[in-house]
Amino acid sequence: MQAIFDESLVTGNELIDEQHKELIGKINDLVKSCETGKEKTTAVKMLDYLSDYTDFHFSAEEKLQEEIGYSQISEHKEQHKAFIQAIKELYEMLQEEEGPTPAFVAAVDKNVTEWLFKHIKGFDKAVAEYARNN
Repeated sequence: MQAIFDESLVTGNELIDEQHKELIGKINDLVKSCETGKEKTTAVKMLDYLSDYTDFHFSAEEKLQEEIGYSQISEHKEQHKAFIQAIKELYEMLQEEEGPTPAFVAAVDKNVTEWLFKHIKGFDKAVAEYARNN
């Protein structure tokens, strides 16, 4: 299943929205590589890239929150840590399997795509609103 950046995910912060689009693209690339290649090495490379981009994106978000004095930054950082843990668990799944299985793809959908969409719609939109109002 392909993730799509739509209006429900727009925060109004151009930089963050563009990074979210890129992040969703990386998730789609990972899922596509799993569905077409079925090779463990390809999935690991895509997961590496997703992990690296996630670190970059979370750093940018947290820097913005520090700059605007966002009062909920600690909670937001905890959310980011949970996502990073989900990525680590995906690595573990790949190590245990001979390649990306349907269960792995389902875990990507649930623990990455669904989590990200919920996070953007709640936490990230709250940050963007705070930034606009302060």
